[in-house]
Amino acid sequence: MELTERIAVVAITPEGGALARRIADAVGGAEVHGLRGRAGGADVWFTQTRRHVRELFESGRPVAGICAAGILVRAVAPALADKRTEPPVVAVSDDGAFAVPLLGGHRGGVELARRIAEAVGGAAAITTAGDRRFGIALDEPPAGWTLANPEDCKPFVAALLQGARVRTPGDLAAEAPWLAESRLPFDDAGKLTIRVDDASAGGCGPDTLVYRPWRLAIGVGCERGAAPEEVVALADACLDGAGLAADAVAGVFSIDLKSDEPAVHAVADSLGVPARFFTAATLEAEAPRLRNPSDLVFREVGCHGVAEGAALAAAGPAGELVVEKTKSVRATCAIARAPAPLDAASIGAPRGELAVVGIGPGDTATLTPEARAAIEHVDHLVGYRRYLDLVTDLVRGQAVHPYPLGEERARAATAILLAASGERVALVCSGDPGIYAMASLVMEVLDGASDPAWRRIAVRVVPGVSALQAAAARVGAPIGHDFCAVSLSDLLTPREVIEDRLAAAARADFVIALYNPASAARRETFVRALRILREHRAPDTPVVVARNLGRAGERVEVIPLGRIDPATIDMMTVLVVGSSTTRTFAHGGSILAYTPRGYEVRAGESGSEREDAGVGTGARAGDGTAPKAGARSHAGAGGGS
Repeated sequence: MELTERIAVVAITPEGGALARRIADAVGGAEVHGLRGRAGGADVWFTQTRRHVRELFESGRPVAGICAAGILVRAVAPALADKRTEPPVVAVSDDGAFAVPLLGGHRGGVELARRIAEAVGGAAAITTAGDRRFGIALDEPPAGWTLANPEDCKPFVAALLQGARVRTPGDLAAEAPWLAESRLPFDDAGKLTIRVDDASAGGCGPDTLVYRPWRLAIGVGCERGAAPEEVVALADACLDGAGLAADAVAGVFSIDLKSDEPAVHAVADSLGVPARFFTAATLEAEAPRLRNPSDLVFREVGCHGVAEGAALAAAGPAGELVVEKTKSVRATCAIARAPAPLDAASIGAPRGELAVVGIGPGDTATLTPEARAAIEHVDHLVGYRRYLDLVTDLVRGQAVHPYPLGEERARAATAILLAASGERVALVCSGDPGIYAMASLVMEVLDGASDPAWRRIAVRVVPGVSALQAAAARVGAPIGHDFCAVSLSDLLTPREVIEDRLAAAARADFVIALYNPASAARRETFVRALRILREHRAPDTPVVVARNLGRAGERVEVIPLGRIDPATIDMMTVLVVGSSTTRTFAHGGSILAYTPRGYEVRAGESGSEREDAGVGTGARAGDGTAPKAGARSHAGAGGGS
């Protein structure tokens, strides 16, 4: 069985950490999880071993723990439920000598143990009786196959172990060589039966196992905007009418003009298979094999048949049409059968995907799980070279396309072109991609796109922690009330517009975040911005000045507005200028800042009766208790845009 979730290799000792990295690199698609302060070089850190392992198990992640088997057993015991759905758990000795599949053996655990043992020169301790005697896990068919009745496997194997023999109607060596090459006791007079077919009819039971090869290809065509429910019902009716099993379907196929059609993807999702697409030229090459060619379809899309052509193209030259074109009101469907299981992922092209990903301040500790998953999911990473350097640890075979500073349009175009060709792409931004970053540019380019292929890609924006949020979090809650952000860069926005917006925000008494405050060639803009702010704010208004957030050399200070020195501000700095109500107070050796929303909690009063319980009291800006310049400075995770 092919594992679909990323393997978590868990280490709790320095020796285990080194072995974990060897295993992760060898088995591929794995991630090292290390106990903080004990195991080095991890991708993900944790502090409570049993809790962390249980959370991985409950989320469906395969776990290879380099530790005593008892630790893993006690960790996952409260979460044990259904052996047919639980993910694999493998215990690995810290010297790599043994890999023992503890759970999920027939859901990839046995194979994972074997892969680990092979990678580190150890031995896989397989304890399942059927696997040991017959050299095969009958409830763990290889990729491209489904066991139709896994609930009957246990009594079937029990009968085998008691001496029963197996008969196999058909040519098993031709149909399923992985079964024929096992040590199963085959006998034409056997009382047990193994069948290979794609029929939906019954025949399963404790004495009969039925394996479905993924050899059916469903071709779909539909009008633009066809209801997904209609097309799903049509595909189901075609399968049912022909007596074909849904779990023998390898994929759903159509013309590339429909790669963004929700109805086509709905059919694939309903069957749990990929949706793949062909060019009109590829489908037209199938014209001699079509049962129902159409000149009208040819005039519309450049081929004589979409549903039949897509099904046949997917099934290959030796495939045959088993359900010819069948119509509903706004869609068509056909089904072809290949002589052997199909790998849909290698047929045609997928719909291209573009994720515009915010990686946060730069420290992977503040990378969101959604952003991490998006980067790991894609085949290409595009971005400013410095931002790509921040996620080097997440690069696991993806093609990397670095760009120098200032080539934003080139970055967006490269990412879109790759996605339009059917690739999965992440356009990497620091901070949040929707705040002074690449998301708006991508939307602008797509909005004006003349190439229809650009319009068909799937686009999503994955948010990240912004510089504004990170800077504020360092010192408390200065954006606890209404706030806004203004970029002082005049490369794309006229200086007059910037100053008008800043003055309006200052008059309205917003907390104001200033992005891109100054560069080597542009310092006057910030000087003028200070002048505007000082017209509307007291000199001792707290200002958070954050430089290199989340990166080497981070420095975060709370400085009175009247003491800001423009010479100390550059493009790596973000400022959060307090409103007239922003306060500061000393706490634990630091100066904290916050902007109250109006709910004051008095000393000794319970905060459970009101919203925002726990807001503290402190010195109000202007009462003489504002901190001195440089009062707060420390290193830690931060943000950038």
